[in-house]
Amino acid sequence: MSQQIRPIAIHPPVRVIAITGCDGSGKSTLAASLVSHLSAQDSPELLYLGQSSGRIGEWIGGLPIIGAAVGRYLQAKSNLVHERPSTPPGNVTTLVIYLLSCWRTYKFRRMLAKSRRGRLLITDRYPQAEVAGFRVDGPQLAKTVGGNLWVRALRKREQKLYLWMASYPPLLLIRLDIDEQTAHSRKPDHRLAALREKIRVIPLLTFNGAKILELDGREPAGKILEESLRAIRTSLSS
Repeated sequence: MSQQIRPIAIHPPVRVIAITGCDGSGKSTLAASLVSHLSAQDSPELLYLGQSSGRIGEWIGGLPIIGAAVGRYLQAKSNLVHERPSTPPGNVTTLVIYLLSCWRTYKFRRMLAKSRRGRLLITDRYPQAEVAGFRVDGPQLAKTVGGNLWVRALRKREQKLYLWMASYPPLLLIRLDIDEQTAHSRKPDHRLAALREKIRVIPLLTFNGAKILELDGREPAGKILEESLRAIRTSLSS
């Protein structure tokens, strides 16, 4: 079970429309549609705020000679953290997970800089510090217990990164609901256990009191887009 972690004092909402939900709920489709429909007046930019472990793993796997072996090794270590959180991760696994969180923090800092310049940003996913685990955009090392001084130090540093990111709630968070069967039919390559965890946890997240628009990801894409645009315009004008 994901480990609960303490919240932190929050800043005023940033000029960001965040989209969250389980894989298969329609996040990417909605994000692209919002950018297209808002481009004439607000010139929004689409950002991906996931930790990018899958994309980085694909890049490592494509390296000559050692890439495939290293990619498989890192993927196995990452899966072990998901499946056996009570087992302390090794030093290499801990470092890889921490660096992935640093990469996400780097992307978040860039998002903040653009937001402060008045740019409207649409994000696919948004980091949170309520429940541990990369699957739900929380700190991965906080999902584990124990370990040596190195592991415990990086776990604490990673948690601080997520507490800091979570202290900047978005102007509006659009949360797409989905059921397990529909999600798996849209994403058959995803593990059912991962989908179930996301479907169970994501609806419970508060994102530090952010304004949340709840939508049904099974509704027609046009209806979801229309309701999202209405809520965004209200949020921008208030």
